[in-house]
Amino acid sequence: MGISRRNFCKTIAGSAASVAVLAAMPGKLMANWSDKAFAADKLEDAIAAKYGSLPIEESTAIQIKAPEIAENGAFVPVTISTTIPGVTNMSIFTPANFSPMVASVDVMPRMKPEVSLRIRMAKTANLVVIAQAGGKLYRVTREVKVTIGGCGG
Repeated sequence: MGISRRNFCKTIAGSAASVAVLAAMPGKLMANWSDKAFAADKLEDAIAAKYGSLPIEESTAIQIKAPEIAENGAFVPVTISTTIPGVTNMSIFTPANFSPMVASVDVMPRMKPEVSLRIRMAKTANLVVIAQAGGKLYRVTREVKVTIGGCGG
């Protein structure tokens, strides 16, 4: 014999109640989303929306691994990492895209600050990576040449 009708109804009712509770508190269950940073159309505006007015200093402790020439901007493999102690966030920007902020990753205390992903690039442009640590911002920039645009170009 399978599950009884009574147990099935209890399970469904419990699931519906769980969904209602989860829907009532989305801010507590979903990751922080930088709406203004992702919606900004200029690099400076995206950085300001994400990090405020914190000063940014150049750093050689952030590494960007990406091809010098990307044959197709629709999928450019990128790995970012840093040796800066206490990093809490790393973000990738490219000013040539319609929305310059490409990705932002919160780094938990026991995580290795390294992220690999594929991004879209509209055309040849700089990749700008900003790392936040100890109330300070650190930046590194690297150019990637794109032969076929990935954002509608």
